[in-house]
Amino acid sequence: MKAHTTDVTHASIAIHALTPVTEMNSNSIKVACSNCNLRELCMPLGLSTTELERIDDVVANRRKVKRGAMLFSNGEKFTSLYAIRTGFFKTCVASEDGRDQVTGFQMAGEIVGLDGIVHDHHTCDAVALEDAEVCVMPFDRIEELSREVNALQRHVHKIMSREIVRENGVMLLLGSMRAEERLAAFLLNLVQRLHARGFSQSELVLRMTREEIGSYLGLKLETVSRTFSKFVEEGIVEVKQRHVRIVNADKLKDIVNPKVCN
Repeated sequence: MKAHTTDVTHASIAIHALTPVTEMNSNSIKVACSNCNLRELCMPLGLSTTELERIDDVVANRRKVKRGAMLFSNGEKFTSLYAIRTGFFKTCVASEDGRDQVTGFQMAGEIVGLDGIVHDHHTCDAVALEDAEVCVMPFDRIEELSREVNALQRHVHKIMSREIVRENGVMLLLGSMRAEERLAAFLLNLVQRLHARGFSQSELVLRMTREEIGSYLGLKLETVSRTFSKFVEEGIVEVKQRHVRIVNADKLKDIVNPKVCN
């Protein structure tokens, strides 16, 4: 299960957004990357002042996305990558029966839009789960600057590699884990990513519904609810609506990676 644990540690529709998105002129955010408290999460480390100023110029604008609106949609022409400044997103694709299949959840400090690089159009929808703001980074500018700033090129490769690892981990998750293991891994994933952003190691507010969690984990809504209830009964977590407190993190880890008894 080691490969999957690594993934859970790092864990777009051809119509316009349901509600308007707004853009802010790039001049008003000339030092966005330089002063952003998420810089270390979505930008390479060790840049010189000059290199960082050049990367600042890559950010074309900021875009606000209302809850329920799409940042980009399946089939839309690919032009940019998006660094999430605030808020939460889900990526999803339409399944054969017309339902949305959630493929991932993204939060502040993470990059979305990589799916569009291969065929020059997006292959999924990115939907805001709460009011959000992103930095828009035109990909042609990223490619141009990557040829001059080696650290940026390595960072883009690292992000793409992490996406491959994530997808492999999801396949392992859906193919070999029981419901309890899937949900435990998901909660550990979420709280660790949030902790890297300065939040609690044991408490979190779920921005996604249980149905969306089930879609991502390959579980029915009833199974997700039943598994949450089991964790509560066993004293592993406390749940109040969307607020979750992890009472026994070691137990969650043991569920994902059960100890082998001799």
